[in-house]
This record gives sequence, C-alpha cells and structure tokens, in this order.
Amino acid sequence: MEFSSQPVLCLHGWLDNANSFLPLATALPELPLLALDLAGHGHSSHRSADAHYYLFDYVADIATLCRQQGWQQLIIIGHSMGGMVATVLAASFPELVSRLVLIDSLGLMTTAATDTTTQLRKAVISRLQSHQKIKPQYATLIEAASARQQQSDFDLATAQLLTERGCEPTAAGFSWRADVKLREVSAFRLSEAQAHAVIRNLQCPVLALMSAQSPAEIRVATQQFQADYPQLELVQCPGGHHLHMTDADFCANQIRRFLSAQQV
Repeated sequence: MEFSSQPVLCLHGWLDNANSFLPLATALPELPLLALDLAGHGHSSHRSADAHYYLFDYVADIATLCRQQGWQQLIIIGHSMGGMVATVLAASFPELVSRLVLIDSLGLMTTAATDTTTQLRKAVISRLQSHQKIKPQYATLIEAASARQQQSDFDLATAQLLTERGCEPTAAGFSWRADVKLREVSAFRLSEAQAHAVIRNLQCPVLALMSAQSPAEIRVATQQFQADYPQLELVQCPGGHHLHMTDADFCANQIRRFLSAQQV
C-alpha cells in the first residue's frame, strides 16, 4: 500500500488516551499513524474552568487542526467516542476525510426530544457535584493500572499502556491526568432524527470493526443507525470494547484489506 505524507489520524475513546493505539501501530508499521490526546485526556490541556466537554467541540478541534496543518482527505481511525467524533467530522467536512475506520463505534448517542429538560437537569446537577469530586490517589502505577483494569474488559498489561500516559505524579503517588469534568452528564445531545441526518450525509467509505461484547449503548446505537451509512462494511471481531488493543493483529489485517480495496 502506498499513502501520502499525511498521517492516518487516530482518535481515542472516552477517558482513554493516545497510548490506546500503540498495539495497532505495532501491527500496522506501514501506516503513518498519528494518535492524539483529545482535550482533557492524557497529556492534552484541560478546557478552561468555565468550559465543559461536548462531542461537537472535539469535532471543531480536529477540523481546526486539519486546517492548520493543511490536511485534506485523511484516513481516520476512531475508537468509541473517537469514532463518533470522526463520524460527525466526516459528515460535516467531507473534504477532510477520505476513509473512515470505526472501532466498536457505530451511530451516535442521542436524547429524545421529549427528554430534553431531563437531560439538562441531570447535566446541571452533575456539574454541581463535580466540583466536590477528588481524584483517587495510588501509591504506584501498577495500583492505578489495576484499578483501570477492574473497570474494563482487558488484562493488566493493556491497562498499563493507558495508565502510563493517563497518570501523573502527585505528592501521594499517582493520580489520573483526565479532567474530572469529563464524567459530567452532557447538557446537549442530538435527537435521533438529527443523528440519522448526520450519518446519512457521510460521503466516504466506512469500515466498522465491532465487538460482540460492545457496551449496551453501542449495541442499541448499532441497531438504530447501521442502515443510515451510505457505504458501510461491518465486521464482527473477537475481543471486547478495546479490540484494537487486545486483538490488534486481527484489526490491522481488516484495516489493511479495507484500505487496499479502497485505493484508486
């Protein structure tokens, strides 16, 4: 496969970081993968004290980066939340994305129009509570990795990859770099009708590598939105939600095949 000097942009999932793409980078040495830490994650800065975290602001961040770098017609690989960011970016700025690979990410998270006030109430309450939250402290990185593993479906070695970039030293040992506001309930989501319209606007070919063990909300979104993708190839994969980490070789072979078939 031959590719331009532009990177293959990799967007991680919620509360993950760029290290989540290290196994895939090892399995795809021929591709110039560039994995970013989205705002509030990993080594990226937190948003300002009066700001919050919206999916659409991440879309704006990536669109701004592309314009700054002069990138167009990128290949983007997005996991989970990163796949949703990439989907909205590709639909809104088709000139920026030529091919899209979604890893356990199909459709968008929505709120029914009738639940708008309920969603807003939950968001405001969660914002008030987030000011009182204190990040957990760990004596060692291994202890932090063990805590991360207990919330996931992968082994300790995989958890360590995320922890190495996701933790910072503190007086008590180590704690997470991620902004506590990332856990707040979002005050705004698209309605289902809006999400259908966004996905139907996609112009690029899409490969979705999906886990049989996807979180419930992703399984629901898959049922709701799968038919909306104009050019979709869906592949059921071994492994859990972080299948690009736990089954990187399988994912790499599928991505390699997809990109080779799409080359002109």
